Amino acid sequence: MSDTRRRVKVYTLNEDRQWDDRGTGHVSSTYVEELKGMSLLVRAESDGSLLLESKINPNTAYQKQQDTLIVWSEAENYDLALSFQEKAGCDEIWEKICQVQGKDPSVEVTQDLIDESEEERFEEMPETSHLIDLPTCELNKLEEIADLVTSVLSSPIRREKLALALENEGYIKKLLQLFQACENLENTEGLHHLYEIIRGILFLNKATLFEVMFSDECIMDVVGCLEYDPALAQPKRHREFLTKTAKFKEVIPITDSELRQKIHQTYRVQYIQDIILPTPSVFEENFLSTLTSFIFFNKVEIVSMLQDILLINVVIEQMICDSDPELGGAVQLMGLLRTLIDPENMLATNNKTEKSEFLNFFYNHCMHVLTAPLLTNTSEDKCENDNIVGPNKNSTICPDNYQTAQLLALILELLTFCVEHHTYHIKNYIMNKDLLRRVLVLMNSKHTFLALCALRFMRRIIGLKDEFYNRYITKGNLFEPVINALLDNGTRYNLLNSAVIELFEFIRVEDIKSLTAHIVENFYKALESIEYVQTFKGLKTKYEQEKDRQNQKLNSVPSILRSNRFRRDAKALEEDEELWFNEDEEEEGKAVVAPVEKSKPEDDFPDSYEKFMETKKAKESEDKENLPKRTSSGSFKFTFSHSTSAANGANSTNNKSVVAQTPPATSNGSSSKTTNLATSVTATKGSLVGLVDYPDDEEEDEEEETSPRKRPRLGS
Repeated sequence: MSDTRRRVKVYTLNEDRQWDDRGTGHVSSTYVEELKGMSLLVRAESDGSLLLESKINPNTAYQKQQDTLIVWSEAENYDLALSFQEKAGCDEIWEKICQVQGKDPSVEVTQDLIDESEEERFEEMPETSHLIDLPTCELNKLEEIADLVTSVLSSPIRREKLALALENEGYIKKLLQLFQACENLENTEGLHHLYEIIRGILFLNKATLFEVMFSDECIMDVVGCLEYDPALAQPKRHREFLTKTAKFKEVIPITDSELRQKIHQTYRVQYIQDIILPTPSVFEENFLSTLTSFIFFNKVEIVSMLQDILLINVVIEQMICDSDPELGGAVQLMGLLRTLIDPENMLATNNKTEKSEFLNFFYNHCMHVLTAPLLTNTSEDKCENDNIVGPNKNSTICPDNYQTAQLLALILELLTFCVEHHTYHIKNYIMNKDLLRRVLVLMNSKHTFLALCALRFMRRIIGLKDEFYNRYITKGNLFEPVINALLDNGTRYNLLNSAVIELFEFIRVEDIKSLTAHIVENFYKALESIEYVQTFKGLKTKYEQEKDRQNQKLNSVPSILRSNRFRRDAKALEEDEELWFNEDEEEEGKAVVAPVEKSKPEDDFPDSYEKFMETKKAKESEDKENLPKRTSSGSFKFTFSHSTSAANGANSTNNKSVVAQTPPATSNGSSSKTTNLATSVTATKGSLVGLVDYPDDEEEDEEEETSPRKRPRLGS
């Protein structure tokens, strides 16, 4: 908490009277031996280096402005400012300064701002002379008021006294009422006097007076007074420009009225400084230093307020709602978002949790806004039409609207970037929202560029070679829409065809065993006719080589170790691996990862060792002997495409979709011969389920194989 409260930015005023940012750090007040006194220290939050070491001088005038700002001068031309993140931190340091100088913390300035030439003369003044008597605020007194204001500008002490009098008596609002009267009466002489008066008050360089003059109630009348420069033949039309010509365009919608007011105020004050006021002379240039500071710290406050209203969500919503048919604005905003969430652009700090905290914030509060259009256009009610075959399927699942397709492509580009650059944050989100399944619905889009974006998203995930992702893909049978897209593409060797082939080639080259096994066991029969590349035959070869290695290892294992009593059952394995999937990473909704239907007996099958193991009772408890555990890297878990016959455990001769079946265990724990484990691959009603024939199944009658002219489509 203290770190946040004392977080500050350090600014110095340069020769051009502009504030330079010297860095962000944390301020403290402590006794410094070298300086012989209490000092303000600011250490950089990035590397701990010293940004500021300033002794609290008993005679230095410190000013507190806008609740979060402390300004002071250490030399004739060296002004400093501390801008605090929180008001509490500013109050705490202000109390320390006032304590050293023996001042009441309720004051806004700790010392009278006088120069050395007048200090001695000021001390000799009688007590009754410290106030300036202002003339009555009447039309016939305007010339007298103008002379008074002009006369005090050369004396710092008199400027302070006049500013105090103007502030205490609410004099500025009375003057502006006279301005309205003069303008209605077309009193040119009075208007010229009011120009001199308002210009002189600006040169008093007092922040408290600026707060009054630049309020919504007064600023336009102040601008009106400054239109009547006596040196000009005709008055300027600044108010007309500010109210009619200058248009305030919201790049992002701003609903906070205070923020909107602050933006308008800053623009108008900047206009006064840059356009209305003449270039100050050497004598006058220091008079407007507080005005420069007022503008600068207004801008700092605007940025802070924008952060407070979740700017990122506003940007996302603007991107989503871009009405341009070509989404020109959305593309630019997407680039901005990408920059914001790129970890490489986040400042390196000693506190390693800051990047993680920002990403937690983004995924908890912003990601749902980004993915809303994607989830809406791939919703479950649309996916229920997944069984439709032919051209109607595309139109029911994916919108034909080109602009919507472009938007979804932009969102997928950002999500693909997140997969590549964020780690567990995006992984948790994908698992909990079953996001990849929703994205792959877009493989059915008639817009090839959108299908390619969906495929690229999956390719990035597979490219990580993360077993959590791999299990998620195989358990959800998520290769099916990709292979369907390849088969639907037919003999067209286009970009979609090449991208799909490259995906499978990557799996083959990188030898990702779990995915290789899943693809060969479930889809090889549908893919084996593709011979213009050797990718799928290569996958089959990899699979068979791995299977042979496992067979050799198994033959070297003593027979007692092949018993089920030394093997964890499949249910226990699935429960372990699903622990992570079901974790809720501060998500509002619960995990929605769709596991393979548990009514299907093949999901409860153990690893491929069971084809050679003797089985005992299914629920027999594990033996407590401490035996070496087998790793999952060398095993193949059979995950089959969904079919009614599989769900019922049927092995009918009428239905040619045959699944591997484990014979029921006998009372003495023996099992029937492994020849009952024979599997084959056939097509059922237009769908194809690819399984593997093992070498020891030669006794089984061979299935009749057909060579269809057209690649069969995998059914649901």
